[in-house]
Amino acid sequence: MPLTPDLWWPSVSLALVLFIDATTSVRPPKFIRECLDGVGFPREWWWSLIVIKTLAVVGLIVGIWIPGIALATTTGVIVYFLAAAAAHIRARFTGRAFWLNCCGMLALSVAVLVLSFVD
Repeated sequence: MPLTPDLWWPSVSLALVLFIDATTSVRPPKFIRECLDGVGFPREWWWSLIVIKTLAVVGLIVGIWIPGIALATTTGVIVYFLAAAAAHIRARFTGRAFWLNCCGMLALSVAVLVLSFVD
């Protein structure tokens, strides 16, 4: 498995989506508030999700040139969305937000890993 992405555009695409997600979460719209409340994520910790997503954006971009960083970041993003999926399932909050947002981001992250790092 290579330590830098074979293709740069999947990492940049995931970084762009996470950047939009992070910036939107600064003043979360109703659907994000409902999602975070639905899984029981404490409001006083919502800021941490913005930090995590912003760090992921940086890691995905920097990792195009620095070996191992994009691979580690993509793996971390997959783990993040697996944890989010577990939170949704545990809270029995498996409506549209779960399938479109959470599982959609998980699928995108796995696709980026496969496209970028699997020979």
